[in-house]
Amino acid sequence: MSTRDLGRQHGLTIIELVLFIVITGVAAAGIMRVLNIGSTSSTDPARRKQAMLIAESYMEEVQLARFTFCDPSDDNASTVADAAHCSQPEIIGPEADDVLRPFDNVNDYVSAINTAQRSFAIGGVDTDINGRPLGQDASATTLGNSSMSGITTTMTLNYVPALGPAGRVISSDASSNDAMRALRITIRTTYGTGPNDFIELDGYRTRYAPNYLP
Repeated sequence: MSTRDLGRQHGLTIIELVLFIVITGVAAAGIMRVLNIGSTSSTDPARRKQAMLIAESYMEEVQLARFTFCDPSDDNASTVADAAHCSQPEIIGPEADDVLRPFDNVNDYVSAINTAQRSFAIGGVDTDINGRPLGQDASATTLGNSSMSGITTTMTLNYVPALGPAGRVISSDASSNDAMRALRITIRTTYGTGPNDFIELDGYRTRYAPNYLP
């Protein structure tokens, strides 16, 4: 072989190619391991989205509930001007006939003020408006590709302190049933074990139609 032919030769030898494959494989394995650790330790975005939808749905249910002076079963419920004329006034906590959701008044969803409660759970499992575990159909079959087991929701009701301009103050307290004019609703849906693995929503319900019984 001439000197000219040797000068034109280029490329990788078989040994260099094998070494390249080995080094690339080791590097790729290390990168995949780092990515796997990151994915297992990070919050599943789908899980968080599920929790957001659940919290919003529960908030809507509570805000759509009545807020009347009397229990709707009271004969005077559609005519009284204050709770004093109710034979069964609405108070914080469900009445004996409130055993299934949706409850007939917003104040029936909890049994005490400023106390987080599993208001939407049956047997320790959060349920939909039909009493079924979330994410299951009537046959207890999981809907979609992701189970909602382990997701828990609490609800807290609080009286609203005096807010608004002079002459138009809205407030709520425990001094009387008539003074329960507005309530703050806090829904917290927890979807993981991390300190920030929850969705929390705040909403309000005012007593704007104390005799409305749809």
